[in-house]
Amino acid sequence: MRKLLRNATLCLPLFLLFTPATARAAPGWSAKLDGRVRFYQTTEVGVLVVGTEKSLYGVDAETGDVLWRRKGARLDETDVAPVPGTDLLLVSLENDGKTRIEAADLLTGDRLWSGERVRGAVMQTAFEPDSRLLAVVTVRDARGEAREGFKRKPRLHVFDVSTGRHLWDREVESEVEMMPAGAGNGDVPYTLDNYRAPLFLDDRLYLFYEGVTSLDARTGKERRREKFRVNEEGLALTEADALADERFVYTTGRGRLRAVSRADGEEVWESKDLGITPETVLAGGVLYVRTGGQFTRLRDGETVARGPYGVSAIDSATGKTLWRYKGADKGITNMALPDASTIVVADRDDLIFIDSSTGKRRHKVSHGVNRAAFVLLNERGELVVGGPDEVAGFRPDGAEGWRERHEAPGRGILRTVAAVAARAASLYFRYGGAATTVFRGARALTAASSFRWSGLASHATLPDLTSLAANYGREYARERFSAFGVLGRARDAARMPRSLSVPRPSVNVDVEERLLDRLDPSRQLERLSRFLWRRRRLAALRGQWMYFYTDLRGAGRGLAGVNLHSGRTERAIRLSDPDAHFISDEVTGLLYTSKGERLNAYALGAGALSGE
Repeated sequence: MRKLLRNATLCLPLFLLFTPATARAAPGWSAKLDGRVRFYQTTEVGVLVVGTEKSLYGVDAETGDVLWRRKGARLDETDVAPVPGTDLLLVSLENDGKTRIEAADLLTGDRLWSGERVRGAVMQTAFEPDSRLLAVVTVRDARGEAREGFKRKPRLHVFDVSTGRHLWDREVESEVEMMPAGAGNGDVPYTLDNYRAPLFLDDRLYLFYEGVTSLDARTGKERRREKFRVNEEGLALTEADALADERFVYTTGRGRLRAVSRADGEEVWESKDLGITPETVLAGGVLYVRTGGQFTRLRDGETVARGPYGVSAIDSATGKTLWRYKGADKGITNMALPDASTIVVADRDDLIFIDSSTGKRRHKVSHGVNRAAFVLLNERGELVVGGPDEVAGFRPDGAEGWRERHEAPGRGILRTVAAVAARAASLYFRYGGAATTVFRGARALTAASSFRWSGLASHATLPDLTSLAANYGREYARERFSAFGVLGRARDAARMPRSLSVPRPSVNVDVEERLLDRLDPSRQLERLSRFLWRRRRLAALRGQWMYFYTDLRGAGRGLAGVNLHSGRTERAIRLSDPDAHFISDEVTGLLYTSKGERLNAYALGAGALSGE
């Protein structure tokens, strides 16, 4: 089933990989499965979930070993969803016209519980570890030709994740527009990636599909609802994610910013007439709100700009508008706050420095980055401006420090090349980074303790880099981890050494090739401990590299990885034809891509490109 290939060549100096006589990089491992690979996803515990035309697999991300296989399960990517902060995988299955959802152990594939009343594909989840509540959003019949105006009614289900007990469910009142996971001819699955995922906070569950709805987390009883159109003009993620401090929850919509009391759910104040508000940051008792920006168009995944552009400062206690800056007349990226007195944005031409107390522009410098899409702060305090094929670092005074450019091969000719290039650039944001957008003490994210998941990181949709930069900071993995399957028993066994008992497969679940069944107890514990160690590393790890799909200086096409803290191209791997779903994993140091029946893993090379 799996052929491990020698990867010694990957340890050679990188310049050897960039000679005309060099073949494409050999994979670190290659797994041949039982059919064409249709999708694959990474998970927090180091298991790759892989779907083929015939089966669903769990594959060890580090070695390529098949951990388990569920045959006869021809699933779409929207039919599987890892539960963040846990070792669970939700699987939506259909049999004889009936659909159910199952929670499976990621390490064994075994069913832990099932929800017979659940219909449709899993779109988004939220998990609250203290209450053990799991919210699952599903949609039925979410397939069709890629187009604008595809609408369905999502349904929300809440479970006790420990037992699988179904506590309550609720259908969204109106149909909402969905986002196709890909473009082209024929049927494609649709997603809710154009909406914010549900959010647990203060024993409430917030929904963001028809505006903002607050529900009692245990009963589903409605506490508050404000209805408005969420996506503006067929664009995705045009409203900011909810933000919270000790007193209020802050939400946006219809060009307004609202503060809702966390104590009683009542609206405290409202700030009007802001415009499209895709990003909010809280610092020093002030809410900084970006208006306008670049957004993904639902019908085709293309990035479009929409104004008016600017930044507003709102007093978080009263809702009073302190100032508005409207000088970004050539577009706008996300915001960065290098210190308490400065806000930085970029437009098409310039990097703009704004005084945070007055809203006056201090100065601006030409950044020269083609199609600038984001601004970040690296660990040296530099402002990093980037776009689809270029990234540059600027010192706090605006002086340029470094610049790297890697153009996509055949850009503008082949849509496939464009999709691969967009995937490469977005990997940094999808899987967490060490750079940030705010100084210490500012809050760019919600204070909620729940874990949230949306398929945005896995699906083939191509969100714009501006939205990813404004929202990537939510932690990909946190220190806290809840284990409900065999990993929980492994953790107990590590504390109190004894033989580890791995359960037999559940009845009526067709799981085969379970690796743990073939290992003796000591090897079982060793293997499972490695997955727990990987999860701990992931909670502390953040990526440093932004990848570009490019021509590797005469050595063919591949990925060039730029270190955002040093400004150097320190990684490169020759891959002439990666599929548009490829994923990098900084814990294993591998990049995954598929071709036909094979899933391949390539080492992320270290060193500089030849000629530098």
